Amino acid sequence: MLSVTGISKTFPGVRALDGVDFTARAGEVHALIGENGAGKSTLIKVLTGVYRPDPGEGTMTYDGAEAAFATPLEAQHAGISTIYQEVNLVPLMSVARNLFLGREPRGRLGLIDFRRMHRAADEALRELGVRVDVRRPLRELGVGAQQMVALARAVSVDARVVIMDEPTSSLEPREVRTLFGVIRMLRERGIAVVYVSHRLEELYEICDAVTVLRDGRAVHTGPMAGLDRLRLVSLMLGREAGEVREEGRTEFTGGHQVTDAEPVLSARKLTARHHLREVGLDVRPGEVVGLGGLLGSGRSGTAKAIAGALPLDSGTVVVAGAPVRTGSTPAAIRAGISLLPEDRKAEGIVPGLSVRENIALAALPRLSRFGLVDEARIDRIVDTFIQRLRIKAAGPHQKVGELSGGNQQKVLLARWLAMHPKVLLLDEPTRGIDVGAKAEVQRLIDELAADGLGVLLISSDMEELIEGADRIVVLKDGAVVEELTGEAVTADRLMRAIATAPVGGPA
Repeated sequence: MLSVTGISKTFPGVRALDGVDFTARAGEVHALIGENGAGKSTLIKVLTGVYRPDPGEGTMTYDGAEAAFATPLEAQHAGISTIYQEVNLVPLMSVARNLFLGREPRGRLGLIDFRRMHRAADEALRELGVRVDVRRPLRELGVGAQQMVALARAVSVDARVVIMDEPTSSLEPREVRTLFGVIRMLRERGIAVVYVSHRLEELYEICDAVTVLRDGRAVHTGPMAGLDRLRLVSLMLGREAGEVREEGRTEFTGGHQVTDAEPVLSARKLTARHHLREVGLDVRPGEVVGLGGLLGSGRSGTAKAIAGALPLDSGTVVVAGAPVRTGSTPAAIRAGISLLPEDRKAEGIVPGLSVRENIALAALPRLSRFGLVDEARIDRIVDTFIQRLRIKAAGPHQKVGELSGGNQQKVLLARWLAMHPKVLLLDEPTRGIDVGAKAEVQRLIDELAADGLGVLLISSDMEELIEGADRIVVLKDGAVVEELTGEAVTADRLMRAIATAPVGGPA
């Protein structure tokens, strides 16, 4: 029904897709999977007309004919419907208006026939097991109900291809069962379904075929049947079981001097709806604890919950023996918790500000009295960290957006180290930076641990996690499923835990 052959997409400095082949067949549910940065979102945007592929590289065919969609609306009119992870509707409009936006039923005078629209919207939602007043504004519904409205809209536009991007991320178990029923109905009608998800159980339950993307390339395409979970995980991560434990593949020295002292960080039963289920872990002074798991397993959610950036339904965080108010970033910072976020551009640096201003940003309240900032102290701190972290810049007043990715990451590290934290949470600290900067960041993590700092390390790079961490807490579907220590910190044990461990293990 829809296929691309040899498609590539290049952005400045990044080849997001590199000669990708992908085919969605009528009456088939085809899984599209891969870790962060694998190219899934870019491929979806090429298929739906958001991006145009690189000229002269590859072709797209739709319903047997060569195709090229200039806009998402053009793709939608052709019969390609997309449901995004983030609900892409109009919250101020009614449920019914959202369902029929752009195709409202009209009467003889060209006016919207609200009675007919409300009746049709109610019927469409009831088929999905959703019973709401379709006259209500969409924003008054819960996130799960909004996602079901998006699903109802997608399947009601006479689509021939339906693309679902993490459709269950905000759904309750009952709603997931309803969704799977709808997907089976679509398959029976001969509609092609492209299903993007990080949840292995869902893939094996609902999908007929799978394509694995890694670093912008399609590394595997084939039926789900017969593909065991360990092999699927190894394809996603690009590592065979047992391959990774080779010393010297990173700049970590390993063997941090971890004492039997009380944990500097203790998290207990962290629970957040749709994100975490009773996650628990400890970090001791001088220890590097790794968080392992696939994309969506709860790694980043755990770090954000500890740092107060993710509101919790229940759970406790204790730093150096003192309870920390959860759900409050200022409280976490005051307690000595610093988080280096995964997305440094969206959640970290302020590109229009200078290196100096970015480093001093978090520490400004400490560096001012009666509203007056101590400029001399800021200069001393900034100069110290520029030298210590070997930040390459024209000077402290150069805009941080002009620096390389590695130096931007160092600026973020400097910002949080200037706060003198007790615990440093590092979410993908070396992603997207060059080899030299990566080695420097890894050596710095060792130095910080040697200075007695507690470090929580999240990384999709298996070598980095295994060689850099003293222990690895493995997460799956928002829950701790295993903890690896000592000689058990191997690629084989980690991959098997990710692929096969039942949810609801130790917490």
